Parts: sequence; C-alpha cells; structure tokens
Amino acid sequence: MSAEKVALGRRLFYDVRLSGNRTQACASCHQQRRAFTDGRANALGSTGESHPRSAMSLANVAYGASLTWIDAGQRSLEDQMLVPLLADHPVEMGLTARGEDALSRIRIEPLYSKLFSEAFPREESPVSLQNVQKAIATFERTILSGRSAYDRLLWSDERDALSPGARRGMALFFSERLACSKCHGGFTFSGPVVWEGGPPQAPAFEDNGLGGRFRAPTLRNVAVTAPYMHDGRFATLGAVIDHYSSGGAPSAGRSAAVRGFAITEGEKAELIAFLESLTDAELLENPRFSDPWNN
Repeated sequence: MSAEKVALGRRLFYDVRLSGNRTQACASCHQQRRAFTDGRANALGSTGESHPRSAMSLANVAYGASLTWIDAGQRSLEDQMLVPLLADHPVEMGLTARGEDALSRIRIEPLYSKLFSEAFPREESPVSLQNVQKAIATFERTILSGRSAYDRLLWSDERDALSPGARRGMALFFSERLACSKCHGGFTFSGPVVWEGGPPQAPAFEDNGLGGRFRAPTLRNVAVTAPYMHDGRFATLGAVIDHYSSGGAPSAGRSAAVRGFAITEGEKAELIAFLESLTDAELLENPRFSDPWNN
C-alpha cells in the first residue's frame, strides 16, 4: 500500500481506456453513489453482453475471504481483476492480448507516465498489466465502509443513532428466529473475513433457497444496492424478507439457516429500518473515491 499506488489506481478505476472499445471503466459497474454497484439485475459488459450475475459491492472488499459470487479460488484482488479485464465468456471490459490494447493507450498519456513512475519507482518500465492490477487493487482496498448509524451506535456509543424501530429490527436480525446473521455475519455483514496477521478463513457459500450456492454479499449500504440476489430478481428489501420468511425452494443443499419464519408487517418494517441504518453516507459521497478525471 502506498499513497502513490492509490492515486494511480483511482485514475485507472475510472478510465474507459481500460475497456476494449473505450466505453466502460471499472466504475461503470461499480458506482460510488450505489456503494460501488450498478443498479442492474445483471451487469452489462462493454460490448452490451449481459452478465448472468449482478455486480457486487466493493465496500470493504479488502477483507473478503473470497471474491465474486461463486469462485472459491478468487482470493486476491489482483488476480480477480484479470476476469473483468480479459474474460470473453461473457465479455466485460473486453481487453485482448493481455491488455496490450489498453497499455498502448496508457503509455501515451503524460499524466500516467508520471503516476506509474511514482507508484513503482524502482521499475524501469512501470506501465504493465501487472502494475495496473496492483494499482487498482490498492485503490479498492481503501474503499472502507464503517460510519453508518449502526457503527455510530456500536463503536461511538451514540445512543440515539438508531431509532427505536431500527433497534428492534437489529434484535430481529441477530435473533435465532430469523437467523440473518448466520450468513451475513461479522463486521462486513458478509461472513468470513481475512486480514493481515489474522487466522486463515475458508470461503463460505450457501444455498439460500434459490438454487446454487453463492457467497453472502455484504449488507452494508444494502438500501442503495437494489436489486437483490445474485441475479437481481428482487427489487425491494421487503421482497427479500418475504423470500426468506417463506423458506425459499426446498433442496438437498439448502442452508440450514434458511428454514422460514413468521414475521408481522410491523416487524418487517423494523427489520428494514435496521438494514437502512447500515448505509454509510460518507462512503457514497467521499471525494477520495470519486472520479478524478472530473475534478
């Protein structure tokens, strides 16, 4: 980590020159105001090809025990980045030939000559695909969300940070009856987390009654990341709660935590109020994460 790598990574994150046809940047699918999601049920690649899954939030992605919805092998942000950059099933950014098309554009930009040299000062030819990966991953590790109303209650002891209804919703969320926190646990509300010096953590994937096993996405900022589930099938938080209260479709692999539960309309409203308290307005507005090309 270095300030210079972060500055370079932020530029690259917002640069459409990193797509084959110069129409799309990383930020096209990971928009700050939507907690680094895109508001689509299915992500859309640079050539217009639809992805089978929705774009996941990047909030606190540095702590993920795995990355993407289903791939237990994706454990590094640097390695994972090659998928959107180079994959062609489906096409995302649409680069070819190990990114040489994008690198040739970057090399003729005077600002990048300066930024790459500052970020990788001991390298004779710092503009490389590997360094693009490193820089963007470094920027992504700074996308931290931890100043929601819930956090202000928990860590700053602001007793009035949550409304009484949201407090009751919090009790429901962590209750054995609803069991939401069984999958959406930890400070990321996304299950297992890893950090430097911490214990090894295996990725976790669950069948939530929709068929297939997926990583639990973070619930931080969930009020601004609709639509929901891996395929965006639910437009509202209320519809998500209805799915879990019904128990979903029975299957041999369905998670034991997805067993259905009774919930009143009042309790549903309180649970939604708690989920809304996980919104970190600072993350959505902080200029440190905004498009530097427009500043």
